[in-house]
Amino acid sequence: MRTIFLALLAVAFSTTYLCGQSSPAPIKPTKPAVPSGSLTKEERDRAVDYLKQTQKDFLAAIEGLSDAQWKFKSAPDRWSVAEVAEHIAVTEDTIWQVVSKIMKSPAAPEKRAEAQGKDETILTMIPDRSRKAQAPEQLRPTGRWATRADLVKAYDDTRGQEIAYLTGTNDDLRNHFGDHPFLKTMDAYQWIIFNGAHNKRHTAQILEVKADPNFPKS
Repeated sequence: MRTIFLALLAVAFSTTYLCGQSSPAPIKPTKPAVPSGSLTKEERDRAVDYLKQTQKDFLAAIEGLSDAQWKFKSAPDRWSVAEVAEHIAVTEDTIWQVVSKIMKSPAAPEKRAEAQGKDETILTMIPDRSRKAQAPEQLRPTGRWATRADLVKAYDDTRGQEIAYLTGTNDDLRNHFGDHPFLKTMDAYQWIIFNGAHNKRHTAQILEVKADPNFPKS
């Protein structure tokens, strides 16, 4: 998972004339300007709204749980709400760090075709719980936070940074890329909405735990 935006798309041509010359010198086209990677208003609004909504849904799913409900496991090999929440929080921060590294890499507008169309793939495929996947070892729950409040604060801090960045940035998110193990080339904007989609996926997992017939009543 290792692997910002200026100007509108334009092609500029310059015409030069030599003093006293009866006919113009040949017109030499300059290189086309790099396609703008700045977000449109629609892209910005969509991502900000998505991050806010998935944040709200996650926090609502874990609010008011007793200690027994927080730690309940439907089976020894199943995650508790606490473990799913930890996975969400640690993944949130990890992906945000990936975005930071991506934005420090050189712009590569020639890769835009490789990422085209992946916004919708991310928003539909990642939350789909019928598609099973194993979390990488470094993103599995290990009890990183001493308390639930600490976990929520860490998550909120990271999500707040993402929302603030998306709200105000003019960086060319669409011209910086990093490779995903399965989706391959993704631009920085796609990595950020991936965080929202991942959050949505595992909030659904929390609701599955809470729907278990043996889930504590209190």
